[in-house]
Amino acid sequence: MRLLVLAVGRLKAGPERELCARYFDRAGKSGRALGLSGPDVSEIAESAARRAEDRMAEEGAALIATLPDAGAVMALDPRGVEMSSEQIAADIAALRDRGSRTLSFIIGGADGLSEPVRARADRLIAFGRATFPHQLVRVMMAEQIYRATTILAGHPYHKA
Repeated sequence: MRLLVLAVGRLKAGPERELCARYFDRAGKSGRALGLSGPDVSEIAESAARRAEDRMAEEGAALIATLPDAGAVMALDPRGVEMSSEQIAADIAALRDRGSRTLSFIIGGADGLSEPVRARADRLIAFGRATFPHQLVRVMMAEQIYRATTILAGHPYHKA
């Protein structure tokens, strides 16, 4: 199953980008033996619209247009379900075992996700109720994908 991260905005050079690259590289290496490919990242341009609703609509349309035709979608949303790393790993394994071709993780822009994106998601997940900078959310998503591969592989990286 191909893992894909769709994110609004560009991650500029710096420590966050380096951390994402490191976690995605590790996830790619450990995921191969588990039947997982990627994670691949697709960055969506931020909307320049003046109103938040218009920005969300434009970004949402671009996110949906970038999604593969078939596959599962998990979108990060503060109103989503808080999941443990074990639950994320179990969801990834279940989707893989059911034959899902892709699993896309969506990270919206500063204004959040449009309703069409939320409706397209199979699961809305949250990294807690606090607000985090976009760059850190990208790092956290990369780390959770890597952590999921280590959990599924039984690697000692994951400590309960």
